[in-house]
Amino acid sequence: MLGSLQVKVWRGGADGGFSSYDVPRQPSQTVLDVVTYIQRRLEPTLAYRFACRVGMCGSCAMTVNGVARWTCRTHVAKVADGDALEIAPLANLPVVKDLACDMSEFFDKWARAKGRFQGSKTRRDEFARVDPASAERIAANAGIECIGCGICYASCDVVSWRPDYLGPAALNRAWTLVNDVRDVDQAQRLHAVAGDAGCHACHSLGSCTERCPKAISPTASIAGLKYLSARRALRGKL
Repeated sequence: MLGSLQVKVWRGGADGGFSSYDVPRQPSQTVLDVVTYIQRRLEPTLAYRFACRVGMCGSCAMTVNGVARWTCRTHVAKVADGDALEIAPLANLPVVKDLACDMSEFFDKWARAKGRFQGSKTRRDEFARVDPASAERIAANAGIECIGCGICYASCDVVSWRPDYLGPAALNRAWTLVNDVRDVDQAQRLHAVAGDAGCHACHSLGSCTERCPKAISPTASIAGLKYLSARRALRGKL
């Protein structure tokens, strides 16, 4: 053991507050390890989410010392302020309890941005062949690894200012589908993301790109949507 951590954890709902815990410090300890220790040893009623523990599911995202992060891959040694750690739920989302947020509006905005693939083929058709070197496939690949963790959404100042804004994750998803040559819903999708709460509301502050644990750039995806929707509008097709 390497001493102890002084950990402040958010308890309750939106009107809750922080409770303090002493947690043994360990080598290679992650923030999720700390939360799990508190729940299993000190505070069994603590609510939080996790699943895979290896950076694939996105469910363990929390606010750590003021910054939205995935906790399973965030080592305490890299984020602790000395021996102090503050853990809170993600910003810009309703708090269910403690560190667990209601993700409904986050995924509802994916639906509003038409973030669902719409093809024209059936299981009886031949497999579609997409050139991996094509500009569309390269653009889609740049944003396809989003795991829906909500970190970009929690880090977005525009979401804080405008709760109706679709947000970087939904718009990034729309961008990947706009570049999928198999999808047949392109016109409707561009129309959906070009409204007042869509891509043109983005101020290009870049917090989403800076914080994304998968190194995706929603800022670039949103810029692409701005260009395509503006070009379509100029042609009178939006």
